[in-house]
Order: sequence, then structure tokens, then C-alpha cells
Amino acid sequence: MKLFGTDGVRGEAGSFLSAQLAMKVAMAAGIYFKKHSTSNKILIGKDTRRSGYMIENAIVSGLTAIGYDVIEVGPMPTPAIAFITENMRCDAGIMISASHNSYEDNGIKFFDGNGDKLSCSVEQEIESIYQNDELLLDAQATEKNIGKAKRIDDVIGRYIVQLKNSFPRELSLQGMRIVLDTANGAAYKVGPTVLEELGADVIVLHDKPDGFNINEGCGALHTKDLCDSVIKFRADLGIALDGDADRLVVVDETGEVIDGDQLLGALASYMNDKGTLKGGGMVSTVMSNQALEDYMSSKGLKLFRSDVGDKNVLEIMKKENINFGGEQSGHVIVSDFAKTGDGLVSALQVLALMITTKQSASKALRPFKLYPQKLVNINIKVKKPLDKITGLEEKLKDLDEKHVRHLIRYSGTENKLRILLECKDSKIMNTKMDEMIELLQKDLNA
Repeated sequence: MKLFGTDGVRGEAGSFLSAQLAMKVAMAAGIYFKKHSTSNKILIGKDTRRSGYMIENAIVSGLTAIGYDVIEVGPMPTPAIAFITENMRCDAGIMISASHNSYEDNGIKFFDGNGDKLSCSVEQEIESIYQNDELLLDAQATEKNIGKAKRIDDVIGRYIVQLKNSFPRELSLQGMRIVLDTANGAAYKVGPTVLEELGADVIVLHDKPDGFNINEGCGALHTKDLCDSVIKFRADLGIALDGDADRLVVVDETGEVIDGDQLLGALASYMNDKGTLKGGGMVSTVMSNQALEDYMSSKGLKLFRSDVGDKNVLEIMKKENINFGGEQSGHVIVSDFAKTGDGLVSALQVLALMITTKQSASKALRPFKLYPQKLVNINIKVKKPLDKITGLEEKLKDLDEKHVRHLIRYSGTENKLRILLECKDSKIMNTKMDEMIELLQKDLNA
């Protein structure tokens, strides 16, 4: 059984992601981290899903069973766990979250002692340990070697200081009205606190988690409430986070969502003008619009492309010594201040850009026009290898001949196929999308 997807271990809580699986995964990860241990401490955070209680307790059992001491910090954003893991000198950090998925799902994300996500090779090693029942049995501690667990409730202050340090000290949010949608998720406390402490007038939406309403009709994936509220309250900006606050969607003062690629281009250009952009460019994924690449080129900057997933973006950022990158979907990484996508760090950079340039969001955050692009997710029954789908190769050749850029990939976390088409002629793109959907739905739902 394959455990790790594109972002940790994820699935329906109580079925695939059972208490037994969580405990066994924790033991396997603990055995791996013991090899490089310096503190014998592992940090655990979670979002606001009801199933987080079950999974957290199972992970604590697994880690203490092999002799680890555990620090539980409760609901915190994923990027906060990455930061605090390193800040508190822990051997590793674990975040319990299924990010933007609905409450039925949950997940387990791992960070090493530096606050970095694990490489694929490390994930494979943990998976191998997971499969080795004899090794798991031998690793169990006894007597005084069994670990202990404690809960700490005040680490949120460390993260708030880190967030405020990412915002230029000479600037203030005084006079700015911001609508913040916390998606009933992990940032429901820290998000409003940071913006208010920096001087903003903050209207908060969806900040009353009940264990089941995370991402439900709100947050980064569902922005209608945010768009309406920006207009209603005459706000300067709308900010939407997802359930674990590693993703950001921005709404301008007219109530319109800013495209993720335009946001990335605006921030990269701003950092370049300030002299803080390193490596002569930025990293985005194969999903990003060609117009972003052309815009970067016009600025004398390079766009490096990675596979989908902020972990892959980070890998190329490190390789090319670049400090800025992200995904069209809203994961924005400013590595001077965050080890992974951080919705709040990114939002503060957007606000700094607006204040510094003295421009409204609608002007500052749309520095170029996008080429027509369409992304469709289709529900499927089976994940058949793409080269085994009858007729797909011919369709792709036809797209190439008509200069339609294409990307077709399975979701790493759900039973969905993602189809991305891009073309300067929107009519051709829409026609070809209809053809692709018909072909793929028929084959994968037979």
C-alpha cells in the first residue's frame, strides 16, 4: 500500500486514515528521525477537524511507544508548525491536516528538524519501515525509555512575532480595511491577531470552527462570501486562507479575485524592484500561465517550472538559490520568512506592495494579461496510466498542432483527473476541452 501522496499521507479519516494507520506511521517516522536525533522531541500541530483528536492521540501513542517526547500545540497553521519545529529545536514536526479538503478527510504532513518538508527518498524510507513489522516491534521502548507528551498553548506568540517580522518595520496597516476569511480553519486566531496588531481594521469571516465546517463554502476555494463582503464593507483587500493556512487567495477592492499567476508576477516584480529577489527569477509549476513566463522575461527575469506541489517548487528554489516561488493555486513561498507556503506571510507581502506603490489592489496585482486558460477537474473511478487511455495520444497530437498547451494529471490526494488547456484563441481551447472531457470521462468511469 502506498502511503505518501503529493503532500504527506492523506485520506478519509476513520477509513483509510484510521487510528491504527496513524499510530503505525508515527512509529515508522519516529524510527527514521531517531537516526538523526538531537533533542528527542517531536512537535505536533493540527487544524480544526474533529478527526484531529483521534489522529493526534494515535500519533502521540506511536511516538511515545518508541521513546519520543511529544509537544502538542493544538490548532496552528501548517507553516507555523514548520517554523516552530526549527525554532524549538525539535527533531521533527507533524501537521495533522487535509489542507483544502472537506472535513471528512485528514492528513499527516512531516517536517524535518530544519522545518523542511521531507524528500521523496525519505518518505520512501519511512514507508519501508512502516511495512517492516519486526522492526516496529523491536523499536518499542520499555520502562523509563517510554516517551512522554505535554501540551503547550503559548507557542502562537512565537509565530506571531515571526509573521510581524516579515512585514517591513517602517510600514503600517493603519487606515487599511481588510476582510479576512479564515475558512473555519487553523488560522482562525492567529490571522486576525496579526493584522490587527499591525494596525488594520479587520472584518473576519468564518472564524468559528466546529470540527465539521472547515473549508465549507468558505476560504480559498469558495470566495463568494469574501467577494461580497469586500464590496459591502468597502474594504481595500480581501484575504482568503484554506484550512491549514498555507494557501492564499486575494480579492481586490472591486470584489474580484486576483489570479494566482498575476499575484506571483506582481510579487516577484516588487521584490526585484526592492533588490530582495534572489537567483534572477522565481519558481512556479507547469500549471502556470505562459503569460507569467513572458512577463518575467520582459523584466529580465527567468521563470523556472517545477512539477505540481509546493514541495517541488521548494526543491528547485533551493537548487537555483531562489527565494521566491509558488503555485497558481495560491501556495506562495517567500523563503526569507517561511519554509513552506504561508498564506499570512504572503498576504503581508501583498499589503506591503500596495502601501509602497500607493496603488489599489486591482492595479498593483494585475501587472499583465493572462492567456485564455481552463482547468477542469473530473471525478473518476480508476486512475489508469495515461498512455493506456485509448485515443488520448491522438488528441494530444492534435492539441500540439493547434498550439494548445496541455497538462493532464491525476490528483495526488483525490479520485480526480485534472485537465489544463491554454491557448491564445479561447474558442479553440473551449472546443478542445469539451472533446477531452468526453474522451476521459468515458474511459475512466467505464
